[in-house]
Amino acid sequence: MQIEICCIPVIIELTFKRYVLPSTTGPPLGGFFYFLKDYSMNIFIYSDESGVFDNIHNDFFVFGGLVFLSKESRDICSRKYISIEKLIRNNANLSNNIEIKAASISNKHKGKLFKSLNSFEKFGVIINQKKIHEQIFKNKKHKQRYLDFAYKIAIKRKFEFLIKNKQINPHDIEGLYFYIDEHQTATDARYELRESMLQEFKEGMFTSDYRSFKDPIFPNLKHLEVKFCNSKKNSLVRAADIVSNKLYYSIIHNKDISKDNFYYIHLP
Repeated sequence: MQIEICCIPVIIELTFKRYVLPSTTGPPLGGFFYFLKDYSMNIFIYSDESGVFDNIHNDFFVFGGLVFLSKESRDICSRKYISIEKLIRNNANLSNNIEIKAASISNKHKGKLFKSLNSFEKFGVIINQKKIHEQIFKNKKHKQRYLDFAYKIAIKRKFEFLIKNKQINPHDIEGLYFYIDEHQTATDARYELRESMLQEFKEGMFTSDYRSFKDPIFPNLKHLEVKFCNSKKNSLVRAADIVSNKLYYSIIHNKDISKDNFYYIHLP
């Protein structure tokens, strides 16, 4: 899996250390040297959806996924998840052509995969479709814009939760990388989602009446990337499928699965 790397300036912490020359070179010379400390931080978000966005035949629709606060934790999770997938494939005698996703494996195996994600940050949103204005479902663009709104608010609330718990400093965040299951999302819809998130997280937004301005969450954000991925080629998008599926069935069976590292919201 390739990740684009962007060269960005660092925030400098001014610290100093006294430097003394060895006595053989003559009398000690004092000086101050500044050391650079890189506070820049990148966040990696993997997500998928569960359910059908159709208020006639379905009550709920869900987004869910994983948030990684470093490349190291992301890579650890990926290796761990792939190893569990291999065990499940062998135990269930699944061919290599079958993708290991929630729809193709047993509840027992889904539980095992979800358990492997226990120590990693998760987020989600549960949409009660019966409470949404019916006009949203009568226009394709209205539907897509509402889903973009729900997704953006879900991840925003997760970021706010991490900031509140002092797990991240909003001034340190310089890169956001979103990896989303591609499904059948149109190209223009993908562009609109990225633009919406740029406004929310990087540029700031005016309120609907333009009377006030909301500052961005991450004032030093330099790079925001949205990639729509084929889950067959991305283990953590498959992991996000397991998270969203778990969240979907939690609301169907009226179970609370929220934990400190699994923060999800309800809409509307």
